[in-house]
Amino acid sequence: MFSSRLVRPAVAAAVSRGFASSAASRSKVVVIGAAGGIGQPLSLLLKLNPHVSRLSLYDIVNTPGVAADLSHINTPAVVTGFKGAENLGAALEGAEVVVVPAGVPRKPGMTRDDLFNTNANIVKGIGEAIAKHAPKAHVLIISNPVNSTVPIVAEALKKANAFDPKRVFGVTTLDVVRASTFVSEIKGTDPEKTKVTVVGGHSGITIIPLLSQTGLKFTQEEIEKLTNRIQYGGDEVVKAKDGTGSATLSMAQAGARFTGSLLRALKGEKGIVEPTFVYSDVAKKDGIDFFSTNVELGVNGVEKIHGLGPLSEYEQKLYEAAVPELQKNIAKGVAHVNKA
Repeated sequence: MFSSRLVRPAVAAAVSRGFASSAASRSKVVVIGAAGGIGQPLSLLLKLNPHVSRLSLYDIVNTPGVAADLSHINTPAVVTGFKGAENLGAALEGAEVVVVPAGVPRKPGMTRDDLFNTNANIVKGIGEAIAKHAPKAHVLIISNPVNSTVPIVAEALKKANAFDPKRVFGVTTLDVVRASTFVSEIKGTDPEKTKVTVVGGHSGITIIPLLSQTGLKFTQEEIEKLTNRIQYGGDEVVKAKDGTGSATLSMAQAGARFTGSLLRALKGEKGIVEPTFVYSDVAKKDGIDFFSTNVELGVNGVEKIHGLGPLSEYEQKLYEAAVPELQKNIAKGVAHVNKA
């Protein structure tokens, strides 16, 4: 087991009156897949987060170097690196939040479904390890295809009687980040203040931007072009990188944003709302157990799941097109864990 000699002793988190002691005293964040294209910039951003007191980095290779490098940054978070399957349990011990960008990246011509066979096995093993070593952790899944990997983790946790629907999240924040950027480019607005609700899933036609709820005016042509670009924004990056990778830096920022929001909510801050793919009743009438909508986060994780709100006729059609794809994606993930 690797433990960096370059880290400082753990700094006890201050406990503010009015916060639940269990929420305030723990701020260990684990990144599984920390040496990868998403994992490294994500780990950097988390090292800079004031709510992280311990940062545990795990991967099958190179994690000691990443941990040593980050440990030189003058922020309070104590960084520890763990390498190899035999040390996954040690990396997870005592975790409050586990962020999972592990797996192979998407390549040109690859759909998220093409990633399934390799990443499904990786994520299933991670879910089983979390159930054993950190059953009370909040689990944030970045590994694609999210529409299937979140159900995989949920099923792995269920088998160990460790599934809490309030603690398992698919990170879909990048869809909202992209939507804000793309809309602001057309409308000349401030991208940081341009709020676009995106619901559904995290791939292709399952991504449903609700442009009608932005308060901005769009032509039908703008709506259709924006919707397609938001749904397939990842393809722009894959093509631009000429086959050398997929969206890593923007995904790391989106993952860090969601992790930071959750940490703030766990420590008692109110009114924090982020989009996330969770176990939900929103689309249950259509046979869908997991769905992304805006979710209010709280000290227990999921505090309140927001509904869809009013949809335009175009958005209703987008929802109807997403339903069968989501059903298939979710069922595939569940079946992978439960197959004989």
